[in-house]
Amino acid sequence: MSGTLNKVMLIGHLGDEVKMHYFEGGGCVGRFPLATNETYTNKQTNERISNTEWHNIVVRNKGAEICEKYLSKGDKIYVEGRIKTRKWQDDSGNDRYSTEIQVTDFTFLSNKNESEAMQGNAQAKPMQQQAPKPETPNTQTVEDDNDDLPF
Repeated sequence: MSGTLNKVMLIGHLGDEVKMHYFEGGGCVGRFPLATNETYTNKQTNERISNTEWHNIVVRNKGAEICEKYLSKGDKIYVEGRIKTRKWQDDSGNDRYSTEIQVTDFTFLSNKNESEAMQGNAQAKPMQQQAPKPETPNTQTVEDDNDDLPF
């Protein structure tokens, strides 16, 4: 194969609000940290271990404006894009590097209001199961089985 591929797909939670930067020509860039989690059981100690990886997400122009308007800290999002490493020199003349995900596509998976409502219901009724809501033609039911798989 002679071609190469630079493609990243992540599902995670926003670690902070979207920070916007506007340019004179009318363009803009939105940046935010995204946390992805990996949880596994140590076979020797039978201890549950969770690792969080932080990613620097960069969204441009209209996509950045949409993210700023609808996303807030804690929201779950799917992002697709490519890895880009930038190099610069700090005030001391040392070379610095930053690895970012340049987003080409994204999908909101939850928003803060939904997350808080689900947590509130779980805390208010910890032992009681909720009856399934009847489906209407314009809504879809999404099941959450805590396996962090996108399918």
